Amino acid sequence: MAEITAQHLHKGKKTVFVTPGEVITQEPDYMRGHGSYSDDRCHLRASVSGWVEKVNKLVCVRGLKGRYQGEVGDVVVGRVVEVGQKRWKVDTNAKLDSILHLASINLPGGVHRRRSEEDELLMREYFCEGELISAEVQQVYEDGSLSLHTRSLKYGKLLYGTLVKVPPYLIKPCKSHFHNLSSSVSILIGKNGWIWISPRSLDTSADQTADKEDKEPDVTPEIRSTIARLVNCIQALVSYKVLLYETSISCCYEESLKYSELIELLKPDVQQEIVLRAINLDAIS
Repeated sequence: MAEITAQHLHKGKKTVFVTPGEVITQEPDYMRGHGSYSDDRCHLRASVSGWVEKVNKLVCVRGLKGRYQGEVGDVVVGRVVEVGQKRWKVDTNAKLDSILHLASINLPGGVHRRRSEEDELLMREYFCEGELISAEVQQVYEDGSLSLHTRSLKYGKLLYGTLVKVPPYLIKPCKSHFHNLSSSVSILIGKNGWIWISPRSLDTSADQTADKEDKEPDVTPEIRSTIARLVNCIQALVSYKVLLYETSISCCYEESLKYSELIELLKPDVQQEIVLRAINLDAIS
């Protein structure tokens, strides 16, 4: 079996791994981004361990570990941890809990109006402690905490699915985070490293209404098997540090169909085989 190397993981592109304090570049015309700093001689050095990324003249280091650092416009999956006055605290895998204000949510039915005292009393009917939600980062505060919103109908409460947690640095930035990976299952890839897999009938990219949340789907054994297969595929990709996005996950899923028993996907040699084939298939496409 061929060994999976850094060139495989990055489609043949040359990658550079750096450690804290190591010089990234000595050229003065580069701008420092996340994970880098400038020393007294104007050399860019790494502040974290990770892979160097260059976009034009901007240099960043994608750290291997650490909490999620949000940016405006990121789509995230979070868990409500506290209901307060006119706001919810949400765990989004960041250093600090994120804030979702009552004025920043989409009311049932998509009604647009000012929030009243009655809405404050009904906050736990909208989102309660322990519930999972999808949202978008609206603002990043000075202390690094995030302000969220769910004003779009594609965001809101997540029901009847499976949550998979992966390192945030493995999530590839994409224009869309909502995908249908099969005829029966949809997936939401949160930029914060939390991935939500659910039956397609509850695709969060579709319009949500108050009545829709009350309907429990008919989750067949085939759908459960598909969800479990996707979970195993994602875990295999994470094991080999492959970037996660629609194409890499779908390619790995297609390769996994050669194995009828889900338990086979937990074997290291099988994981290496399907990941390597998925990478090659992704590179061809």
